[in-house]
Parts: sequence; structure tokens; C-alpha cells
Amino acid sequence: MAEKPGGTEITELAALKALAQPRRQQILQHLTLHGPATSAILARVLELNTGATSYHLRELARYGFVEDAAVKEPGGRRARWWRAVPGDRRFPPRSRQIPEVRLVMDELNRHAYAADLALFERLQRDGGESGGDLGEWADAFPYSRGSIRLTLPELRAFFEEFIALMNRYKRPDADVPPGARTVHTRLLAFPAPFPPPANDGADDNRRETDAS
Repeated sequence: MAEKPGGTEITELAALKALAQPRRQQILQHLTLHGPATSAILARVLELNTGATSYHLRELARYGFVEDAAVKEPGGRRARWWRAVPGDRRFPPRSRQIPEVRLVMDELNRHAYAADLALFERLQRDGGESGGDLGEWADAFPYSRGSIRLTLPELRAFFEEFIALMNRYKRPDADVPPGARTVHTRLLAFPAPFPPPANDGADDNRRETDAS
């Protein structure tokens, strides 16, 4: 991984492959959402055996995505706990991706988008018509769709401003106020396709003639 201003770019193909594996994405999501866990806890949640989760955790740790968490268990029991390593991770721009990296990135994105949609659908389902156990949070679904005309440098600046806004609200666990919850945020921005070329008058007349 190469350190860059504004984030850490993951350039190693092996690291990208480790991250793209679906079970490892699920493990990272669980650790991010619910905090540190053991391989046994993850095995129960993901319906795997502990050997499989231990292997996936070691692979994620190899590339710095997870690490040992200092968790003391009651009664002096010993178990290895893991936590997700926070950070601003970036991927190589598509124009710099070799074919092997592009295939891995496409697979990673496909699984990530599907997981996001499944998580959102689960929240809607569990909340029910009256919000279920969500309470006041049942109304907390900020949603926006829009389009803006930007140059490529402006789009890059827009993205960095979004990351800076996210970082403004990040804080250590000890500073999180009562009542705070983990909130998922997703930004997806992409250029609109070019409009189809306009037909000239001759084409229009020809279609009218053919239809008569």
C-alpha cells in the first residue's frame, strides 16, 4: 500500500484480492459495525467454521485490514479478538488499473454494492411499517439524488470535500456521546452518458416516408 496525501492507495494485487473475497468483506463489515470479535463469534454470525474465519482473518491481517484487539475477557479466559483497522483507503484510478486489477475491482465493487443493498433492505424489513425497534431513528434516512455539471478537477475536489466532511464527525470511541449510533454513508458519483446524436431532417423525413 502506498501512502498518498488524502488517503492510502492500495496498489498490491494480492491485497486487493484479499479484500475482494466475499467472506472477508462480510467479516470487515461485521467488525466495522459491531466492534471487535473472535473467530468463533464471526463463525456463528456468518455460519462458517472457526477454521475458515481464522484463515480469513489472518489473510486480512496480512495486508493491514484487521489487527489484534486488546480485549480482556472475564474470568481470565484467553481468546484472540480482532478489530477492523480504520483508514481512508483508496483504489487505483481505472485508467491505471492493469487488466488483472480491473477484474478484481469489478468483483469487489459488485459484492460491496450487493452487501449495501442487502443491509438497507434488512433495516427496512426489521423496522416494519411503524419503525419497529428503531424508535426516532426510523425517520433518520437522509436521501438525496441529484446531478451537477462539473469538470474532472471539480469532481475530484468534490470527493475530497466529502471525505473531509466525514472526518469532521469521526472521533475516538471514548468521545462518542450517549445516544450515538453507527450511520452508514455511501457516495456514488459517475458521469452521465453522452446523449445520442440528434437526427437530421433527412432522417426524420425518411422515417415518415417509410411509415406512410
